[in-house]
Amino acid sequence: MNATEATRKSLHGVAELLLAGPQYRACGKIRLRATPGGFGTTVAPALRVAGDHLTARDQRIPLNGATFAEVAAAAGVEAGAPAGVYEDGSGAEPGDRIMLDPPALRTVLSAFAAADEALRRFAPGQEPVLWPEHFDLAITVDEINYGVSPGDGYLAEPYAYIGPHQPRQGPFWTAPFGAARAVHELDDLVTFFTEGRQAAG
Repeated sequence: MNATEATRKSLHGVAELLLAGPQYRACGKIRLRATPGGFGTTVAPALRVAGDHLTARDQRIPLNGATFAEVAAAAGVEAGAPAGVYEDGSGAEPGDRIMLDPPALRTVLSAFAAADEALRRFAPGQEPVLWPEHFDLAITVDEINYGVSPGDGYLAEPYAYIGPHQPRQGPFWTAPFGAARAVHELDDLVTFFTEGRQAAG
């Protein structure tokens, strides 16, 4: 596993084990959100990734090099994914060590920031959701998912995607789930989302 993959897996683990899991155990919600410089919970407990730290109340807890369990203990929560909610996930365990490569970290967090801004412009009134199981930021409009992934088994770099609930045919739809373009290839995410909406009819 290279540094980019390790960083992505670690951040995915943070989203699951340190944010969504504690939030689900506190109030039954797994939805997360993009925040300035990172991502965080939507309800209690108030936890947020800011760069390479986790903020909890008035604490800034370093992430890089610590285990998920160590960070959770410092934040006053239990490390663990939301139990019984979904089958996919990061595969991270509480005893695993968090490994964050600074350039890869900036790339992922920048992709989420750009996605949040673009999705809000594309569909005002919609609240973009960072889903912990797939670790992507997305909205659903008229049975079509629009979002950005920081990279996964399909494409190993941040990419924007459009996933209609009912498959579409045509030159725009080049991915198994609909359409996808690497973020660095797009001048404007909103334009891509708009083109997808038009192509979907």
